[in-house]
Amino acid sequence: MPPPPPPPPQRPPTPSRAGRTNLFSAPPPPLSNRRYPQHRSLPPPPLPPRRRHHPKNHAEQPSQEQEPTDGTQRATTTSSNNNPAFRAAHLRTAYRKPVPPVAAAGEGEALLAADPADAASGRSVVVGPTGLSFRLPGAPFDFQFSYSEAPRAPPLAIREPAFLPFAPPTMPRPWTGKAPLLSKEEKARRRGVRLHTPLGQEPPQTVSAHGIMMEVRGRRQMDLAREVLGEPLTRDEVRELVKPHISHNRQLNIGRDGLTHNMLEMIHCHWRRQEICKVRCRGVPTVDMNNLCHHLEEKSGGKVIHRVGGVVFLYRGRHYDPRTRPRYPLMLWKPATPVYPKLIKEAPEGLTKEEADEMRRKGCNLPPICKLAKNGIYITLVKDVRDAFEANDLAKIDCEGLNPSDYKKIGAKLRDLVPCVLLSFDNEQILLYRGKEWKSRYSKPLTLIPKVSKNNPTMFFDVGGSGMHT
Repeated sequence: MPPPPPPPPQRPPTPSRAGRTNLFSAPPPPLSNRRYPQHRSLPPPPLPPRRRHHPKNHAEQPSQEQEPTDGTQRATTTSSNNNPAFRAAHLRTAYRKPVPPVAAAGEGEALLAADPADAASGRSVVVGPTGLSFRLPGAPFDFQFSYSEAPRAPPLAIREPAFLPFAPPTMPRPWTGKAPLLSKEEKARRRGVRLHTPLGQEPPQTVSAHGIMMEVRGRRQMDLAREVLGEPLTRDEVRELVKPHISHNRQLNIGRDGLTHNMLEMIHCHWRRQEICKVRCRGVPTVDMNNLCHHLEEKSGGKVIHRVGGVVFLYRGRHYDPRTRPRYPLMLWKPATPVYPKLIKEAPEGLTKEEADEMRRKGCNLPPICKLAKNGIYITLVKDVRDAFEANDLAKIDCEGLNPSDYKKIGAKLRDLVPCVLLSFDNEQILLYRGKEWKSRYSKPLTLIPKVSKNNPTMFFDVGGSGMHT
């Protein structure tokens, strides 16, 4: 039997335009051999079907991949998995760490620090009656994400590790440069400041070229704010300052988070170019505008000189200098909100569970006293609820279309401001009960007398619930 013929020759590679083979192209397929089937190229093996692993069983099934035989690569993979960056908690994890009992009971503060170096330098996370705050060395007050909208209840647990949302402190480095030349005003200011005070004498007060009162020692933040504000403004001065900014859209917008920490820097940026910072408030903070104005004045050092609805005009002061203003570090991210006690209880204070359930059933057929618009102005909401309690022991507010967190914050504010008892947030409605210790604001019961028409002079209205009679 003769030997089989040799395999057919392969097709030579096609030369490129440059006169040489293209090294980056795939080799051509072999020529088909119909005469000798044993020399035909075999078809590629079929791909195995892809298996869909269920998320529940994915962790239980062992991995089908072959482990690497090289020990170096295995050690690298193990070390990368042990990196703490891969174990950091994020928003989708169920991280929950209870706070110390002293802070949970509202009797004191608890200092938390994830890094021992931060704890040694005085950088820590503070959990106390005012919520979650951040303490830095040398800061005039504890920083918070929101100063005006922080709940008035101590938290029960935190949802992320105790990391500070600020940039880490810079590496200490010796000064090797040359100080800039001083201006005439700076030289005059430095000549007026004494580096020490003789014993038995009070620290001197000097006035710089800008009119700022300065002390060498014993300066406090409130005293500095009074010195910067100067004498109170007259009515004519307030009118001249506010009038140009009424129609301007250069303003600071405050929403559901209220006055946040980074807004302090934005206020000073407005004050750098103009004396008035126009603040436009919408949504949840407008329920208690007095609280918002208090925090604006306390944290920024300015003065609210005019307020119309949800618009506030914040004055920087007569002796304000942008070069000597306080500078605070910016928050790089929004901290996770801690876990707070539930607002709705099965048996609220002063009621049994059966009484509360009966009031909730009665509130289903109760018409709402008003409907809140999204991002609206709720300045008169507290007064409307108090007036509604004069006629009925229950009051309901329609919050259809609002964010659930918004009307829950509104309910918590009404509970403290009216005051009242929260019963339900079902069906986007806030149901309130005036409480058993409620007292009317009027010495006589309130009666509403509508306009009487000439055709029906005997019509009157009864507030007690009997309606109109003839």
